[in-house]
Amino acid sequence: MNDDARFEDAREAALNLGALDSEDLQVISGLAQDAVFPITEMKWQRGARRFALLLNRFRWEDDSGARHVPERVQSLLVIEGVLRVASQGIDRSDADLILSLLSVTFEPGQDGAGHVLLTLAGDGAIRLEVEALDVTLKDVTRPYVAPSGKAPHHPD
Repeated sequence: MNDDARFEDAREAALNLGALDSEDLQVISGLAQDAVFPITEMKWQRGARRFALLLNRFRWEDDSGARHVPERVQSLLVIEGVLRVASQGIDRSDADLILSLLSVTFEPGQDGAGHVLLTLAGDGAIRLEVEALDVTLKDVTRPYVAPSGKAPHHPD
């Protein structure tokens, strides 16, 4: 028996979203909240001015929990026009480190430029200096059963 979920089970298509303003980015941030990823799945392509993460994203948009167990899906979070990358609270030498994404926000600067801030659980953060806000979130695999069998929970 195959426990992997199918797109057809939820009757929902894979996500492929773009954000060019802060309002759009709030949608992407909400859908990417609680995504987990190994530090090895984080890449800055300096020459292409692109920063990408391969996330294991919880499917918050799937409101069909009565039909099946909670799901995750692998998704690419890509930020274009990246000039500089800085991080804090992350041990980049630990190849086994698993990070959890809490939010994606934009701090505007001059003439459309600014910083995309990826806030991580455990007081970590990644700050990307960008020419302009250009972020995409795209599902790249079929959904699969969340290993925990539960939705992420944040105590009040």
